[in-house]
Amino acid sequence: MTSQHHSAADIAGKSVTVVLVHGAFVDASGWRPVFEILSQEGYEVLVVQNSAISLSDDVARTRSVIAQATHPVVLVGHSYGGAVITEAGVDENVRCLVYLAAFVPDVGESVFDLASQEVPGAQKAPLLPPVDGFIRVEPAKFPAAFAAEIDPAQARFMATAQRPWGLEAVQGKITSPAWKIRPSFYLLASEDRMIPPQAQENMAAKAGASLVRTRSSHAVMLSQPQDVAAIIRTAAETATAQS
Repeated sequence: MTSQHHSAADIAGKSVTVVLVHGAFVDASGWRPVFEILSQEGYEVLVVQNSAISLSDDVARTRSVIAQATHPVVLVGHSYGGAVITEAGVDENVRCLVYLAAFVPDVGESVFDLASQEVPGAQKAPLLPPVDGFIRVEPAKFPAAFAAEIDPAQARFMATAQRPWGLEAVQGKITSPAWKIRPSFYLLASEDRMIPPQAQENMAAKAGASLVRTRSSHAVMLSQPQDVAAIIRTAAETATAQS
């Protein structure tokens, strides 16, 4: 994808709010490149800081941010954030969902259920056994599995500073999948070593999502922020047409 040029009228302000929901093992600071691109284009961009302790807590946090939006919302989730937006996206102010290398659970499904499904030939994510109710990625394997194209020093820091993922978040089950009532878009990371690309393709198909591929590791918001911004723009156009 290539970056787009925008007129002065575009920059003046958009009639859509973008809400960004991060996934497991990272925090909201990873959205900064995407935040900068979209903010400069005139979008109101709000960022959710998940606890990653329980799905219900993160859904509540996301709904509270949606409530702050000035305009109808395009709700964006990365990785585990896909489960969060699946549950939170039924909010009446949400117009579209954007999944970025994300889990897309159905009714009664959890991220654990989806991550446990075998994908022939795919490597398993290098997760350590739970300790005190939390899961971490093996630090030495984190850079290659999660953020292969990122600056090595940054990837090592991300590995060390990773936010542990609570079992209540991993095992929280969806009650009302928003993708059944909202237009959905999916950005597939073709070099992902955390969620196999084939699993991503299957989940996107299940949700009837418009699928776009990008050559990226799991950390697509850091490695390919222009591609992330592009699919959010497409969703925003759909949301604007609905308003």
